[in-house]
Amino acid sequence: MARMTMIEAVRSAMDVSMGRDEDVVVFGEDVGYFGGVFRATQGLQAKYGKTRCFDAPINESGILGTAIGMAAHGLKPCVEIQFADYMYPAYDQITQEAARIRYRSNGDFTCPIVVRMPTGGGIFGGQTHSQSPEALFTHVCGLKVVVPSNPYDAKGLLIAAIEDPDPVMFLEPKRLYNGPFDGHHEKPVTPWSRHDLGEVPEGHYTIPIGKAEIRRSGGAVTVVAYGTMVHVALAAAEETGIDAEVIDLRSLLPLDLDTIVQSVKKTGRCVVVHEATLTSGFGAEVVSLVQEHCFYSLEAPVVRVTGWDTPYPHAQEWDYFPGPARVGRALKEVMEG
Repeated sequence: MARMTMIEAVRSAMDVSMGRDEDVVVFGEDVGYFGGVFRATQGLQAKYGKTRCFDAPINESGILGTAIGMAAHGLKPCVEIQFADYMYPAYDQITQEAARIRYRSNGDFTCPIVVRMPTGGGIFGGQTHSQSPEALFTHVCGLKVVVPSNPYDAKGLLIAAIEDPDPVMFLEPKRLYNGPFDGHHEKPVTPWSRHDLGEVPEGHYTIPIGKAEIRRSGGAVTVVAYGTMVHVALAAAEETGIDAEVIDLRSLLPLDLDTIVQSVKKTGRCVVVHEATLTSGFGAEVVSLVQEHCFYSLEAPVVRVTGWDTPYPHAQEWDYFPGPARVGRALKEVMEG
């Protein structure tokens, strides 16, 4: 089986989808000849032509508005927002138009678009290249929200998203593009070529949207995470020696609540980890659901480990970024509760 980085897996997903279905089109800023700022679309224009993989103006609202029109007329656009931080001009098109077409047309129209966007920090990108806006999408009825943590999932989930009849927000943790970063910024990153989840089939396969994966089984505490924080949580569990069960959500909307509930009822404790700011972050929704469905099983209060309620600070990157030490402290806290 081939070994791929997450960038290569994302590119392979688009390549496979474009080869299977001529209605799939790829566009965005610099995605054509240049191959994208992270080279995720490299070679697609040369292979499929300028009508199926092309550059768009620097106009996020125009990119999404065009994609919605294409989708309403039968195409399947997979568009790239160069950084998740740039999606705000397109937020109206995403939430008021794409998310509502099926509802407002009583099912006569659907909106099969995928919006790819690199998300999260850890690359010294500062306040306008490091944001994690996933909670802004999970609040919107009609959208699906996916955050893969590894190349194998990235390809299977992206193909599933392209084949889905409704709009999917596909957030790619850019700190994971080249390796499974565990939060230890002072150490070299292990490449995906030396990780089991770097093994990616070259052909077509899908992973169901809405199904979480247990990355580490345990009986003492449940850790719920997604994206880069999955690897941070795994590192924290190993370093503390706590028998933690680590759940990789993969999909935030729809959410695999059953897997979370079964795990927390087994362990009696829960820690939720994400990069985004604390207040109104997606972790608040998870905590609420755990309290609602697992109250009589809880042995300690649910704890969140997140970013700060500030713009992403360039000068304090590694204090803001939830690392294994912070997650480890939270694990010990709930174990002592």
